[in-house]
Amino acid sequence: MSWRNVTVVSPDIDVQSVLATLATGFDPATPVWVGRAPGRLDVMGGIADYSGSLVLQMPLAMAAVAYVQMRTDGRVLIESRADAALLGNQRVAYATRDVCERDLDINRVRSIVTADATTAWAAYIVGTLSILVQQTGVNLSGGVTIVVDSDVPLGKGVSSSAAIEVATMRALIAATGRDVDGTTLAIWCQMVENLIVGAPCGIMDQMTAACGTANTFLALRCQPAQLLPEIKLPAHLVVCGIDSGVRHAVSGADYRSVRVGAFMGRRILEVHAQQNHLPTSHWNGYLANVTPSELQAHYHGVLPEQITGAQFISQYGSHGDPVTVVDPTRLYPVRESTVHPIYENHRVQLYAQLLQGYHDMTTAQLLGELMYQSHQSYSACELGSSATDAIVTAVRLHGAPAGLYGAKITGGGSGGTVAVLAQSEAVAVVQEIATMYGTGLVIHGSSDGAARCPVTRWESTQR
Repeated sequence: MSWRNVTVVSPDIDVQSVLATLATGFDPATPVWVGRAPGRLDVMGGIADYSGSLVLQMPLAMAAVAYVQMRTDGRVLIESRADAALLGNQRVAYATRDVCERDLDINRVRSIVTADATTAWAAYIVGTLSILVQQTGVNLSGGVTIVVDSDVPLGKGVSSSAAIEVATMRALIAATGRDVDGTTLAIWCQMVENLIVGAPCGIMDQMTAACGTANTFLALRCQPAQLLPEIKLPAHLVVCGIDSGVRHAVSGADYRSVRVGAFMGRRILEVHAQQNHLPTSHWNGYLANVTPSELQAHYHGVLPEQITGAQFISQYGSHGDPVTVVDPTRLYPVRESTVHPIYENHRVQLYAQLLQGYHDMTTAQLLGELMYQSHQSYSACELGSSATDAIVTAVRLHGAPAGLYGAKITGGGSGGTVAVLAQSEAVAVVQEIATMYGTGLVIHGSSDGAARCPVTRWESTQR
């Protein structure tokens, strides 16, 4: 059996790979829609996104590809070929009435798709169906087959989950005859992760996978998702990632506790401001809008270093975060979790301005210093790791003479990938560091986000 494309093919789509996948069992009587979305390298901003910070993200060449074919038997068949060399092809099936009927209960869907740890990976894919039905009312009672492949490394902090969500949602939207803008696409996919998967991620991963432009920084003010003019990386510089070998999970307890701590801190600052008649309207509800000088002038000593969930609830009530809960028995790192996004937003703004007014190696070294500061702030939040510290230290020791300017842990921290700013000619040095202190994997290259990559429709030549 052979298949032919009947739409425009993006240059980022590997046609031979698509044809090979289509030859593995799709129904020749029904068209298949294929969507693509890249992973991302978090260069600056990271965990400050949920506090409203500006972030700078680079879409990767590595991407997820989703294949969507409608059914008529009321079944949802899901297959993941991501990381198949390690995990094999993973498959799971559901009845449409359980995951994508109209008027569905999102909490019930979440309990169904996450009940079995061995198939919980499917929540990222099935969740797109549930959210699409909730947001549009589309009828998917006939069922659907979804096959996902991806070369975005899993658990490395480069948004493999967002790539899968965005690619799948993009293909589903096209298959159901709809169209949405990139921001809406990203917001719906964030809902998948927050409401179905149960991971309290911010918006930057999905926005980059949906709206990114190749070889360009996506500049996003996360209030909640305001795209700013894109920023080109100077031609003689590169950003790349070094895999530390330590698995990262945005749903992990450390990331969650830091997020909760930041929202606790915002509430504590708000109460102090109210009691002392200090202005807060310019915050607009976002912690990142507090300036470093304002923090020092008016809130010095206000934030406790740590506080238990029970103490916080007793003194302040709700922490105001809709996607996390305060555990009364847990001790939260409030001070550093709150201070980080305030200073990080300032660092990212400086980074953006330096990029836009780039002059020489001195500017590159200033950019690198901001990355080192961000890395240290992650460690202060208890989101560092010895493996990523070793990589950052190696980059710093080689320094500008070797063409290396800066490095930092990325995304949710606690392992994962280290972002490196370097001269284009220094990639070989980056590879040496990756081999000595990481797994040897260097993540580099860039491609367009899903909104810039047309969904393709494929039909069997036997129809």
